[in-house]
Amino acid sequence: MLRQSLEDQGFFVFGVKKRPLQFLWDKGIARNRVGNKELITLNQELLVLLKAGLPIIQALDTILERIDSGRLTDILKEVREEIKGGRSLSEALQKFPRAFPQLYVASIVAGERTGDLPLTIKRFNLYLKKSEVMKKKLIGALVYPGILVTVATLAITVLLVYVVPTFSQVYADAGSALPVPTQILINFTGFLRRFFLLFVGMGFAAVALFRSWAITEKGRYVIDANKLKIPVVGEMWRKYSLTSFTRTLATVIGSGIPIVESLKMVVGTLNNVLLERKLMTAVTRVEEGTRLSVALESEQFMPPLAIRMLGVGETIGSLEEMLVEISEYFEEELEERLGVLATAIEPAIMIVMGFVIGGIIITMYLPVFKIAGTVG
Repeated sequence: MLRQSLEDQGFFVFGVKKRPLQFLWDKGIARNRVGNKELITLNQELLVLLKAGLPIIQALDTILERIDSGRLTDILKEVREEIKGGRSLSEALQKFPRAFPQLYVASIVAGERTGDLPLTIKRFNLYLKKSEVMKKKLIGALVYPGILVTVATLAITVLLVYVVPTFSQVYADAGSALPVPTQILINFTGFLRRFFLLFVGMGFAAVALFRSWAITEKGRYVIDANKLKIPVVGEMWRKYSLTSFTRTLATVIGSGIPIVESLKMVVGTLNNVLLERKLMTAVTRVEEGTRLSVALESEQFMPPLAIRMLGVGETIGSLEEMLVEISEYFEEELEERLGVLATAIEPAIMIVMGFVIGGIIITMYLPVFKIAGTVG
């Protein structure tokens, strides 16, 4: 079929070979989403070239001259060919849903409608940069506690699996009666060593089953609903979701997309099924004529202060600016909470780790103390 098509176009075909791992390519594993950093760089260059007055095809040609060969290069070449064939930039980008986020394509559509594509690209780039900054702050706050927990877990595992059995062998050779806590710990470590591989296998199986359940609709809902109920952390999770939602909504509305369409587009940025369902219920009410702030308040979607700010934005006709203010308000609160949590969790982990490791060591040395007391 392909050979015949090419020959009909006047090409001389030596051979047609299927791409290796074509099934992976077709399913999108080889063509996964363009990373935020790549997209930011691409947008910055595109913005400069469009502002300089270059047509979109020449702008893409200029960008392609700079980019090294790779996945993005192949995609942009195909985008350029689509535009040469008479399609708009947004229509060309829609051909690659796994490469470009839906919000990005929608922003380009809005820019083409308003006739100010550079402004739309600039807005979206600003949104991406702020999202990346927030993500880095969140990851940065969790890195050190994560390292502490990992080190503590490894240290305790080594003590239980290797150190305690060594002591137990020494005590067994001595033939002396052991204190009850020491005997319990030795019995536990013996049991742990005997069934260690079984426990590891069961752990992997449990994780696999949990992940299979977690991707189901019911599983996602249960997990996301319980995430928000966790003390301290749940409220931070909600604020992180709302920060992404309000910032994205401001970007989309600023691009000229109607409010209902904008709300439907940004639902996925919440990354929480419970919040998504609440939002969709609110969207239905907005479609019926209810104000956005009233609809969200009825669903208890946001804190009262944020709802009041949103209501003010609707009243004075500056919804976009107020959404940005709300996202910055949430972001400041989230940063403050993250700082407090990171400061509190580190010593807490150290204290727990010290108690556990210290308890194991003291328990294993109890027979030595007993012998020393007897000799004394």
